Amino acid sequence: MTNTSSELRPFNRLLLTGAAGGLGKVLRERLRPYTNILRLSDIGEMAPATGPHEEIVHCDLSDKHAVHELVEGVDAIIHFGGVSVERPFEEILGANICGVFHIYEAARRHGVKRVVFASSNHVIGFYKQDERIDAHSPRRPDGYYGLSKAYGEDMANFYFDRYGIETVSIRIGSSFPEPANRRMMSTWLSYDDLTQLIERSLYTPSVGHTVVYGMSANREVWWDNHLAAHLGFTAKDSSEVFRDKVEEQPMPADDDPARIYQGGAFVAAGPFGDD
Repeated sequence: MTNTSSELRPFNRLLLTGAAGGLGKVLRERLRPYTNILRLSDIGEMAPATGPHEEIVHCDLSDKHAVHELVEGVDAIIHFGGVSVERPFEEILGANICGVFHIYEAARRHGVKRVVFASSNHVIGFYKQDERIDAHSPRRPDGYYGLSKAYGEDMANFYFDRYGIETVSIRIGSSFPEPANRRMMSTWLSYDDLTQLIERSLYTPSVGHTVVYGMSANREVWWDNHLAAHLGFTAKDSSEVFRDKVEEQPMPADDDPARIYQGGAFVAAGPFGDD
């Protein structure tokens, strides 16, 4: 039986990167039961600390020294920082490639043994929507953003094999208040289910490097999570309650990537910089 947050001993200090982002703002409120002090970091503006249980640290993930200072004194890292959409490679490089290296190096130096890494469904975005895959299926990134998340998963695997730092890489589907389109009916992850998944990622013993697909209990899914069963994650919500609203939208054209590929429109973003 999965523990509830009220039964779990809180960490002394958790670090949440990407705290100014959409999911970062959601998690800022929801992570309070799991830690005495929540250290919040981003390059963007964040609301002031609401009390001694919060620490605000502005940090550019591409700055190695700043990241090493950021990680000092934390017990675990919830790494949601970085560019979260498809962009030119140069814009992805600093935060998503260099940044994830800096996070893991800082974890090694400061003795942090658990990371929750916000990976993405765009690691496997070029699979078709009629294919069902699991964590062992070869990765098929759909852009530079997806490539950066694949690199982050490799970094997590390496730092476990070499240094024993354990990671749960959550391949987040579409985490919003509700699914915005037909594709998200399969990829939707509710905020409650995301919170539970992070809880299990923090507290499950001996995760090694575990890859788990971040999705709610939706009716039609493309991803099989049997390889992450040891996390004890059982989604409680489903996109089905939004079906009537979503199906009022026009059906995408037969050749629309949003209807063909698991990564949706990301497979067609770019190329960038062509004149």
